[in-house]
Amino acid sequence: MDFLSRFFSINNHIPVEIFGYQPSYIEAVGTIAGLLCIWLASQEKIINYLFGLINVSLFAVIFFQIQLYASLMLQIFFFAANIYGWYAWSRVDEQQQKELKIRWLSSKQMFSVATVSLLFILVMTFNIDQIFGYMAKVSVIALQGMGFGITMPDLLPDAFPFWDSVMTVLSIVAMILMTRKHVENWLLWVIINVISVAIYYKQGVLAMSLQYIILTGIALNGARLWIKVAKNNHETSSTERTSTENSN
Repeated sequence: MDFLSRFFSINNHIPVEIFGYQPSYIEAVGTIAGLLCIWLASQEKIINYLFGLINVSLFAVIFFQIQLYASLMLQIFFFAANIYGWYAWSRVDEQQQKELKIRWLSSKQMFSVATVSLLFILVMTFNIDQIFGYMAKVSVIALQGMGFGITMPDLLPDAFPFWDSVMTVLSIVAMILMTRKHVENWLLWVIINVISVAIYYKQGVLAMSLQYIILTGIALNGARLWIKVAKNNHETSSTERTSTENSN
C-alpha cells in the first residue's frame, strides 16, 4: 500500500493514543484543520478558508468510508462555499464592507430560512440513498470518461438518514450565513455540532467526535463575539442614520 493510500485510510492509525483512542492520520489532520478553520472564523480572520478547504477535502474521504453520504455531498458544497467566502471576505471596497458587517437576520429572512430548511430536511431524509447513488454513478461515469479504470462501488444504506440530512441541510444554511456574516450561523453550528458528536461517536470515529465537542465550545464563543459586534454595528448604523436625517 503506497503512502497516499495509507494516509487516506481510516484504518491506518497514528502511533499516539488520545483518551485511549488512536485516530487515523486523515482524521488527525482533518480535525486539526477544522479546528483552526472555525477558530479563525470566530475571530473574523479570512485565512480560515484555507484550513476549511483542507478540512472538507479530507472529511469527504472519511464520510465515504463510514457511509454518511449526505455528509459527503455536503463537503462538495463546503468546498465551493469556502472559495466563495474567501472571495467575499477579501473584497474591501466601501460598499462591500458595508454589506458584510456582522449582523442578525431580519424576522422575514429567519422565517424563510426555517421553512426552506425544514422542507429540504424532509426531502433528503426519504431520498438520501437515491440521491447519493445517482451522484456516485455520474461521478464514476465522468471519471471513466477521463480514462480512470474504476467501477461503481457497492453502496451501503445511509447509516442515519434523518440526522445525516439535518446536519447536511443546517450546515449548508450555516455556511451561507457565515459567508454573509449573519450571527445566526453560530447558533446553527452549535446544534449541528451537538448532533455530530453523537453520530460520529456511534460510527467509531472518535477523533471527529472529540473535534465536535471542541467545535461546540468554539461556536458558542463565536456566537458571543459576533453578537457583541452585531450590537455595536447596529448602534453605529442607527447613529449614522440619525446624523444623516438631522443633516437633511
